[in-house]
Amino acid sequence: MIKPIDHLPQQGAPQAIAIVVGEERLDYAGLEERVGRVAAKLRALGVEPGDRVASWDKKTMLAAILPMAVARAGAIHVPINPLLKAAQATHILEDSGAKLLIANKARFESVEWEGVASEDWEDGEDALEPSAANPDTPVALMYTSGSTGRPKGVMLSHANLWLGADSVATFLGLEAHTKSLCVLPLSFDYGQNNLLATLYAGGTAVLFDYLLPRDVARAIQRYEITYLGGVPPLWHQLARLDWSSGAGTSLETLANSGGHVPEPLYRTLRETFPQAKLHLMYGLTEAFRAASLDPLLADTHPDSVGTAIPHAELMIVREDGSLCDADEEGELVQAGPLVAQGYWNQPEKTAARFRPAPEASEMGGTAVWSGDRMVRGKDGLLRFRSRADAMIKVSGNRLSPTEVEEIALESGLASEAVAIGKPDEELGQHIVLHVVAATQEDDDTMRKYFREQAPSYMMPHMIVWHAQMPTGPNGKVDRVRLEKMG
Repeated sequence: MIKPIDHLPQQGAPQAIAIVVGEERLDYAGLEERVGRVAAKLRALGVEPGDRVASWDKKTMLAAILPMAVARAGAIHVPINPLLKAAQATHILEDSGAKLLIANKARFESVEWEGVASEDWEDGEDALEPSAANPDTPVALMYTSGSTGRPKGVMLSHANLWLGADSVATFLGLEAHTKSLCVLPLSFDYGQNNLLATLYAGGTAVLFDYLLPRDVARAIQRYEITYLGGVPPLWHQLARLDWSSGAGTSLETLANSGGHVPEPLYRTLRETFPQAKLHLMYGLTEAFRAASLDPLLADTHPDSVGTAIPHAELMIVREDGSLCDADEEGELVQAGPLVAQGYWNQPEKTAARFRPAPEASEMGGTAVWSGDRMVRGKDGLLRFRSRADAMIKVSGNRLSPTEVEEIALESGLASEAVAIGKPDEELGQHIVLHVVAATQEDDDTMRKYFREQAPSYMMPHMIVWHAQMPTGPNGKVDRVRLEKMG
């Protein structure tokens, strides 16, 4: 039975520890009470059903509670990545039409936005009871970069979040004894799911912000972590550490998403954590997760992303929508209840990506037509081939070349800018920024501007200056030539 996402606090045993943040501990009974009281506070601040409530902060106990409390108040949660700077946060606040921002004073004062702020938080006195919301009611906007512009909000329902938690908890085998180290941003769909799936299983979610990979290793040992979800750059960092002291022996499950794990790295992780099951996953923000490779097959099929996870139907189709044969490359289409409700206030983009499922679909309804190219082998396993768009993925963060180019142009140092993603063994990709100087070439000032105006993952790895951009026969910038240059 699908329930509203704010019912999750009732999943664990009342006295079991649900969430740990630093020295704070909250059991399931306390979590249920705090979800109700935070929801009551939101109502007292004037939040009404359907309003958007944004949060922009590091991992705190309140940050962990908000996805459920905002839902209980009948509103829509808009988590903002704490790595984002004021310009990106302002766009999200304005685009979502947020009524309330929960952030510290410095963050609130940094944005040019007219709305209500709640800086010094105090829970409400009378807790709201669990909601009776329709599972299809929108409950969250997760902002992701578009292929041709600024981030757009993916609309998620109670059902999307509930079944996403159920799916991951099921195929990862999470249980009441699970202790999950939540290191990814809660504004990242995968990061939020690490929290919700753990609570769905009745386990303990340890929220953790880290500066150095050694901090992660210490936390794994301190909290006796059994489940760690991460992205390739983190695995590269952890693989270089010395684990001979036995710090990682508690790990039972490792789950990767947000990019491909190269086979040498996979082999190193298997040797470093031989007792842990390593799940290699693939997913779309528009449908949460799509596929996972059975750990028992990973040693012999490391080139595969596996098969569909629970509640997902994956099809490889030709241009006419018919199903491809085995080993025939086609477009990945995902159907089922994990598919999001579209993009916030962007009907044209929604109509282009969210379309009726192919006729052969068993689940039917609306499907995500990903544009990604895949092959389903005779063994039934999916293998990724290429992306159809120009998205760059750095450290698990999907970003648009246009976003990077706009920052370069806004600096006043460039009259033209083109951002290219290049393969990077550790980061997935890094950014090479090609620019035509507005006045004179100045790497240091350009990098300083990026540090001040953009999150760290948007920082160019290399800046290449041109007298003029190369162009093709149609007069447009020749991106292929630029890709070969640096």
